Amino acid sequence: MKIWIYYEMKRHCAGKNLCRVLPFYLFTFLLLSCSVSYKFNGASIDYTKTKTIQINDFPIRSSYVWGPMGPMFNNELKDMYSRNTRLSQVKRNGDMKIEGEITQYQQRNKSVSSEGFSAMTELSITVNVRFTNNANHAEDFEKSFSASQSYETTQSLQAVQEELVTLMIKDICDQIFNATVANW
Repeated sequence: MKIWIYYEMKRHCAGKNLCRVLPFYLFTFLLLSCSVSYKFNGASIDYTKTKTIQINDFPIRSSYVWGPMGPMFNNELKDMYSRNTRLSQVKRNGDMKIEGEITQYQQRNKSVSSEGFSAMTELSITVNVRFTNNANHAEDFEKSFSASQSYETTQSLQAVQEELVTLMIKDICDQIFNATVANW
């Protein structure tokens, strides 16, 4: 087939500049006319079986609490599924269900300076998640997810708390998303 195309081109284009540029134009046309679409959010959901998701608000059950953390977490988790899936969020009876609680929010010394004082402090959040997939109960689980961030002890917690909590919440929501709907 390739040989026939080559000889036909030679026969029709003998001595013309068209023969030199025709393969380039042909290749360019084929390249531009073919398209492949990839979605890199990682969601692998069978939308014929799964159309809705129920995400309950996660209450804070930790003894140490920062007030804005609960709403920040709940909003980010719901937004993660809205941005990266076509699932409709419902209040009850979802094809998938995510519920749980924020079980731990704590800070602890991470390192000590040469003078014997704390140099770095680590802030961490742990969230317990119960996931139910009504289309495939083999995927159901209950699991804890955590994230931590460090800051220099010379800074006050109030100065860095919002930024660090935002980063940890994003990390935990990514972990939950990957564990629930991103089956690579």
